[in-house]
Amino acid sequence: MKRAATLSALVCLLAVTAAAPASPDAGRSPDAGRRPDSRPDRHHGSLLDTVPKKGVLKVCTTGDYAPFTKLDPADRTYSGVDIKMAHDLAKSLDAKPKFVATTWANLTKDVAARRCDIGVGGVSITLPRARQVYFSEPTREDGKTPIVRCADKEKFGAGALADIDKVGTTVVVNPGGTNEQFARANIKKATIKLHPENTTIFQEIIDGRADVMMTDASETLYQSKIHPELCSLHPDKPFTFSEKAYAMPRGDDEFKAYVDQFVHLATHDGTYAQYEAEWMK
Repeated sequence: MKRAATLSALVCLLAVTAAAPASPDAGRSPDAGRRPDSRPDRHHGSLLDTVPKKGVLKVCTTGDYAPFTKLDPADRTYSGVDIKMAHDLAKSLDAKPKFVATTWANLTKDVAARRCDIGVGGVSITLPRARQVYFSEPTREDGKTPIVRCADKEKFGAGALADIDKVGTTVVVNPGGTNEQFARANIKKATIKLHPENTTIFQEIIDGRADVMMTDASETLYQSKIHPELCSLHPDKPFTFSEKAYAMPRGDDEFKAYVDQFVHLATHDGTYAQYEAEWMK
């Protein structure tokens, strides 16, 4: 009798449980209901909104790569094509630019860590960098091309690699970047000379301590303008293809879309071309 009564009570309990309404959270995953932007890999609020609120656009730049970014050591002010663009971008966001000094080794790291909102200054798009940051729509195409003393221009003929890579020729490069990578991959007979200072490296050619440097065509155009004794060889047909753009933190799609539109307009309405002409023509 006792066993039968127990079984009867159990049946009644199961019937009541089945009839009860399901909990609103039943069957939902642990992440259900969590706001999409609360995930740890997402940003909290777009720079498109926070920059105007703060009134400041933090801009990482190296200051050592004219015509795009140049730091005046006397008054610590920046100038250059991309510096002007940064001022325009900040103004469009009802903000002012605050320039943050960085190095080429740390630029993308600083942007990725959000020490700044954007990185500018002749930054070339590379796949390793693109794993760390977003890149905007390109501002210009570029590529490696030679620059030599004008007095020696005929010595290098058409400026082909075969005309440069000869015994007795000294190719100067700044260490650690794409210039050195290109030189080491293509120069086998000529001497490669490392010079650590970007701001004085072209003086090595002028003073005869080196014969050639292969760097971005945009830089050779600027250097040949400020140093008439230097000539850029075939800057319109460089050895390589690359593009320059602005670096932004990953995950902020709204800000990237805005910067893309800003760059697109500036490169199609003559603004960017005007800034380049001031430095390169």
